[in-house]
Amino acid sequence: MVIPFFGISQQEKASEEPKQINIVYGANFTKNEVEYPGASIFSKDDRQVQFEHQGADLWCDVAIYYQLENRLEALGNVILKQGDSIEMTSKKINYLGDVKLAKAWGDVVLTNSDMTLKTDTLRLDRVKQEAFYQDNGTVIDSSNTLTSKIGKYFIELKKYQFLDSVHVQNPEYTLDSEQLDYYTTSKNAYMYGPSTIVGETYTIYCERGFYDTKVESGYGIKNTRIDYNNRIIEGDSVYFNKAREFASATNNITVTDTINKGIIRAHYAEVHKAKDSVFATRRAVSISVQERDSLYVHGDTLMVTGKPEERIIRAFRNAKFYKTDLSGKCDSIHSEQKTGITQLIKNPIIWNGANQMTGDSIHLKSNLETEQLDSLKVLENAFIISLDSVSMKGYNQAKGINLYGQFIENELKIIDLVQNTEVIYYMYNDDDELIGIDKTVCSKIRIIMAENDIQDLTFFTNPDGDIFPEKDLPENSRILKGFVWRGDERILTKEDIFDEDDNNLQLVVIKGIDNPIDIDAEEQQRIKNESDPVNNIPPKNKTADPKKIAKNQKVN
Repeated sequence: MVIPFFGISQQEKASEEPKQINIVYGANFTKNEVEYPGASIFSKDDRQVQFEHQGADLWCDVAIYYQLENRLEALGNVILKQGDSIEMTSKKINYLGDVKLAKAWGDVVLTNSDMTLKTDTLRLDRVKQEAFYQDNGTVIDSSNTLTSKIGKYFIELKKYQFLDSVHVQNPEYTLDSEQLDYYTTSKNAYMYGPSTIVGETYTIYCERGFYDTKVESGYGIKNTRIDYNNRIIEGDSVYFNKAREFASATNNITVTDTINKGIIRAHYAEVHKAKDSVFATRRAVSISVQERDSLYVHGDTLMVTGKPEERIIRAFRNAKFYKTDLSGKCDSIHSEQKTGITQLIKNPIIWNGANQMTGDSIHLKSNLETEQLDSLKVLENAFIISLDSVSMKGYNQAKGINLYGQFIENELKIIDLVQNTEVIYYMYNDDDELIGIDKTVCSKIRIIMAENDIQDLTFFTNPDGDIFPEKDLPENSRILKGFVWRGDERILTKEDIFDEDDNNLQLVVIKGIDNPIDIDAEEQQRIKNESDPVNNIPPKNKTADPKKIAKNQKVN
């Protein structure tokens, strides 16, 4: 039976007043008014001293009990149990009954059903149901070992809040953070401040984020970077899932190929490790970094697939590209690293300087060693047009069945037009006075270029034509069949590869920038209130999906 020490009953006191610490077993009793004035001293015999206070039991070798102050100093092999869930052992505990606060020193161990906390000094607030340490602590559960300088344990929520030098050790990964909230039941971690996760095949850095430590999946929503599958993924929100071998990112994304030095920028992207591929959309652009120049490729959708030495870049719908002195557009682009061939598919057009080239299909080939442009093919209905740079009225034109071009030092130098070739060319003397308009038909034409302008024309195999004075060649005879001038579409800068829709794109709003969305806390709210119209918490069977949070973040 539990009785108040010295028979002083608390039942007459008002129910809101603190309750007295009760002695269950006192064993040996003494007093020492010199060292412990007003205290009763109990020491064990063959059984430890035992006290009880409002659902908690305490055992120790020696107890110094101040009844009037309703406080207790427990010394030697101290054990404090709260119900069936919490047990704390230490060398010493000071317990304040009025506020139900225990402070433990020396080899403190706090345990419940799913974790163990070890530290040198621990405060246990039984009113708030919180435990707190600030002199380094270690938490061990079934999955992880967590250490930090400062920590707080919320007993009812089974949640830890770690501060300062937080470290999580797991057989599969490590996690380091400035601040970490961790739920011992779900094993979910919420990161605040600079945080780094290092797994066998990945490294994640973020300054706000969520991580499911059981399955190695989560997201970062501030200054996030993931090193994964020979790529660096950066964005406003980045999601990662080890089991699915998958990562995705939203808003202001950069994906860097660490082997080939290629870069993809977009506002949504996915990385699939098993397929060794990247999918990107929403103002997506691929940047191939070269020694003297870079190639920019854009499309409504970009895909990069294949192993590092066999990368294939595909741009679908509204595809465009730009590099210095060479740009183009078409429906789709297919570029293969292994062969060095870039194909412009469906309605292609390219501009080499001021020279417009069209055909049914256009191929560009790069030198695999130097990565510089090597050759050009325009197949079926090849057509070259440039505005006469002197008069700024007429158009120089050449056409044939096929066109073959040759680059030297990344500059187009030689163009061969073959089969059914025709040319219209405005000829000037050294004083820029018009000599006449050359209009010729033959089997092959070779054009020598210099600084993206025609330097010389050579006709092969029975050329038929003449140089006409301007007045003798009617306007309608100065245009070859199939002529279409598209100068207003010319891509002059890397920004021109984006159209109006790309530039006016509305980015999704990333939730949780200040604090990661705590799905564990939401679940606690659901338990208390199944329908919460104020906070708009979804029903229990529609628990928030962290992947969707990271991928499709929008304001409610």
